[in-house]
Amino acid sequence: MDERDEQLQALGAFIRAQRKLANLSLRQMAEMSQVSNPYLSQVERGLHEPSIRVVQAIAAALGLTPEELLEQAGMFDDVGNHTTPSTESAIRRDPNLTDGQKEALLAVYRSYVEANRPADGS
Repeated sequence: MDERDEQLQALGAFIRAQRKLANLSLRQMAEMSQVSNPYLSQVERGLHEPSIRVVQAIAAALGLTPEELLEQAGMFDDVGNHTTPSTESAIRRDPNLTDGQKEALLAVYRSYVEANRPADGS
């Protein structure tokens, strides 16, 4: 397996993990990203290299940036790109947490955000 294949495997595994963390089925994710079910399955299994449009659509469906997806697979070098990841992205990416712990933290974080949202919805 060459480096590119390893990167595709890593990207697919990360997408699958994030989809499961978001409690989305493959079908739901396909609908949200407007990517066909079979194609999304192939991307998750590292069998197909997604286009930029597909990476953007998948990232948006997961609440991530395309750069975050690609960075996880070692396909994006963020040298000079020092953007601060969102809180949810940071939780999702933390290797010291289990999927269950990430899910619990995300639920608590979202409940606090919702509780602090102004009544007028702004």
